[in-house]
Amino acid sequence: MLKPIISADSHITEPPGTYIDRIDRKYKDTAPHVVRDEKKGDLFVIDGLNQPIPMGLVAAAGQKAEDLKMFGAKFEDLHRGGWDPEARMAEQDRDGVAAEVIYPTVGMLLCNHPDMDYKKACFDAYNLWIAEYCAVHPKRLIGCGQTAMRTVEEGIEDLRKIKALGLRGVMMPGNPGISDYDDPIYAPFFEAAVDMQMPLSFHILTSKGDVVAAPARGPKMNGFMSIIRGCQDIMGTFILGAVFERHPKLKVVCVEADAGWVPHYMYRMDHAFDRHRYWLTAGALSKMPSEYFREHIYVTFQDDWVAFKMKDLCNIRRLMWANDFPHSDSTWPNSQALLKQHASHLTEEEKNFILHDNVAELYNLQ
Repeated sequence: MLKPIISADSHITEPPGTYIDRIDRKYKDTAPHVVRDEKKGDLFVIDGLNQPIPMGLVAAAGQKAEDLKMFGAKFEDLHRGGWDPEARMAEQDRDGVAAEVIYPTVGMLLCNHPDMDYKKACFDAYNLWIAEYCAVHPKRLIGCGQTAMRTVEEGIEDLRKIKALGLRGVMMPGNPGISDYDDPIYAPFFEAAVDMQMPLSFHILTSKGDVVAAPARGPKMNGFMSIIRGCQDIMGTFILGAVFERHPKLKVVCVEADAGWVPHYMYRMDHAFDRHRYWLTAGALSKMPSEYFREHIYVTFQDDWVAFKMKDLCNIRRLMWANDFPHSDSTWPNSQALLKQHASHLTEEEKNFILHDNVAELYNLQ
């Protein structure tokens, strides 16, 4: 490759003071914070959520599969680049990555918090912290802010503030505060995102139905298989709800939900529209559903070798590789070896599309 590789989905590990040090005074005593349990290790405790967040998997990149465990990890033993931007440079270099689009970790689970006001306060605090983190190396750390989407007007104001902080995109909660995203009331927000050139990202584990702890049929691992479903449902809502029909310049990112499923999903939507649109409700569409997916939706993936194989069955200009560092699903520090295997059949131009050009153009990276 002649162009530097960019990860379209990587993460930070929120340090203990992320929220406490920056949150609205009203929530100072209930802000997310870290406690140490002698048996379970360090845990992020969030007021209003039943289960604390263990540190075992949030920074397990590079560990052997047999060593993965949810509990027992201590914050100081995790990858330092998760909260130290200087240390992050060496970790990027080790993986052969020149830059990363950065998403939260604890902030993902906060998307499902039942208290919208609390969620808003936490996201405001996080945006301040991630802006500080990314500002140290702004060309290599491409930060995304968060909005609680309590109202359309507030969402627009969040976009303005997030952009003013130097962040490049917005991670959306899977479930907004009013009605669902296909409601026309969101039109001003979507147009503001277009005008400000702020891509809207929907990450796995940020919708009510796609958390690993949700009830699943069969063994626990079967629940793991369902975590991409929330993102698929959101993409279907945008397409079949005619959001892209009404906002032809809107760009959405489907994050960490893989990509190998995309051709079949596009077919399935086209089948439903072609065969069942006269009795099933949907928005007014002037094109086939797959055409909206091809144009408006970017998808990120890690070691999804199927995604590399099916690049001719979708829009290769919307495929974006990621390393998911430092999470347990990360390809770090072996990304180059995996890419050599998975992308060996691609042309140089195709590699550049997936590993650099698509994400660089989406976020206007220089």
